[in-house]
Amino acid sequence: MRFFLVLLITAGLSACASMESAGEALEEIKDYVLGGEDNAEPPTPLVELAEEVKVEVLWKESVGVGTDEKTLKLVPAVGTGKVVAADVDGLVEAHKISDGERVWETETDYHFSGGPGLGDGIVILGTTDAEVVALRLENGEKLWASSVPGEVLSIPAVAQGIVLVRCTDGSITALNEKTGAKVWSYERSVPALSIRGTGAPIIVEDNAIFGEDNGKLIALRLTDGKLTWEAGIVAPKGRSEIERLVDLDVDPVSEGGVVYIASYHGGVGAVSELDGYLLWRNEQLSSNSGLSIVDGHLYVTDTDSNVLQLDDRSGSSLWKQKELQYRKLSAPAAYDNYVVVGDLEGYVHWLSNSDGRQLGRVQITDGPIDAKPVVADNTVFVYAKDGTLAALKVR
Repeated sequence: MRFFLVLLITAGLSACASMESAGEALEEIKDYVLGGEDNAEPPTPLVELAEEVKVEVLWKESVGVGTDEKTLKLVPAVGTGKVVAADVDGLVEAHKISDGERVWETETDYHFSGGPGLGDGIVILGTTDAEVVALRLENGEKLWASSVPGEVLSIPAVAQGIVLVRCTDGSITALNEKTGAKVWSYERSVPALSIRGTGAPIIVEDNAIFGEDNGKLIALRLTDGKLTWEAGIVAPKGRSEIERLVDLDVDPVSEGGVVYIASYHGGVGAVSELDGYLLWRNEQLSSNSGLSIVDGHLYVTDTDSNVLQLDDRSGSSLWKQKELQYRKLSAPAAYDNYVVVGDLEGYVHWLSNSDGRQLGRVQITDGPIDAKPVVADNTVFVYAKDGTLAALKVR
């Protein structure tokens, strides 16, 4: 768990109340994380696997420099027969999902950090310089660009003609999908100390739902940004700033009228989409990677890179895969009978959704994969930090 907190040192402190408090918090993090020596747990070595499934690499391409080893939220996006990916230096490419052939590429001067999100024939990306850029999905032509309050480290969400953008300062900005004009904005102060990163908002019916760094899940009316409800998923505890970190930085997921969210320190919770009523909370888990929900089965990668299946009605653990501990796994993607995760050495692992056992693996690169895999038509699309974009399938 502690290796992740190094990000707080390298990426900076968020909105500290004063220089003095910032310095005190930084020293506390150094003591906790470093302890005078490197105390990060080494990744669990991979053992020879009697593969139960054969994973085939359908195609593999390179999209620029990827994230260039930075902690960003650049992911593959799939729609209308294309998979779209961008790199931090402003390159955006669209490839055919069938064979990886490049359909178009657009080189820009932007520094992309979040996205892409897809709308009605449109590709939306956020930048480190507080801008949102829209391209035409058909050919990559730039449509518009708009300014937002801060760096974008989440995937823009698009629905009902609205583009929702979450910034690292905690704000949400709603933009017109066709023009980029601001429709409304929502701002709330963030805690004195928080982890670098923000979860993407999801759009459910007429609400925009997202987690905050103070441990609350918020629902805003999509048309005007008015508060619909807020739910306390976890309250900060402890005396130190480290102990009180309860960031809801993962993307929420929704199914069957329930929204699920995970916290860095405070567990996993489920709330009613209608009114935010807290249905259950599992306080034993901590996650900064993310969740998946498929057919009533909830999956989570915890901060030690264990993968768990939870009962969606109670939050209790049904199985736990511990053989990939400390491999810095991505959020899980689930489909059919499988759960898929990427790791720090470019491996993609297939697990059984019945008991979590390892079924197969394939290495697509030697660099980290921290973006959640995307599943479409029983094909898994993976984007690594070094820019490797690959389509994988079980045969």
